[in-house]
Amino acid sequence: MKTLVIGLAVAALMSGCATKEYVNEQIAAADKRMDSKSAELGGKIDQTASNLDGRLNQQQASIDGVSRTAKEALERANTAGKLAEGKFMYETTLSSQIAFDFESNTLTPAAKEALDAFAGRVKSENKNVYIEIQGHTDSSGSVTTNMKLGQARAEAVHRYLAINGGIALHRMNVISYGESAPIADNKTRAGRMENRRVTLVVLQ
Repeated sequence: MKTLVIGLAVAALMSGCATKEYVNEQIAAADKRMDSKSAELGGKIDQTASNLDGRLNQQQASIDGVSRTAKEALERANTAGKLAEGKFMYETTLSSQIAFDFESNTLTPAAKEALDAFAGRVKSENKNVYIEIQGHTDSSGSVTTNMKLGQARAEAVHRYLAINGGIALHRMNVISYGESAPIADNKTRAGRMENRRVTLVVLQ
């Protein structure tokens, strides 16, 4: 009987040791899986961060060297949540030679032809773009008058692109810079002609 009891005790002890070893093995295996998952997750996080940095750098590179007003258009569109990718595409300027006479917001035939070509390009690229239409003037006249004239020029282009160019209204916005963003010398006739313009900033 005593021998039987001792045998049972030894068996129980050995069983306990085996159970403890099994538990330790399971814990070690779980730790290994956890380490593997953590490493995999860490790698994915690093890759995501790297991709995000790459996109940000690409976006910054895309707007380096463009006009101040184009950068401001991008900031406004981002703030308003208008963009899918928050990316500058390109800008096109209609200067006075083809767009506006002195103190006028009437589109010339040449300006309409240029806008037709612009609308055709936008539609052929088939991208969800957002267009800011910026009206500019020379420095002749008062600041208030020039702000109104710049707005009228931008709205004339906006109206033409919507009616004749087939571009959806919700994809466009107008803003007037008046005389505040010249690209040429207002002291010369040629410079003033350059400053009477509308700029189309295309964003995505």
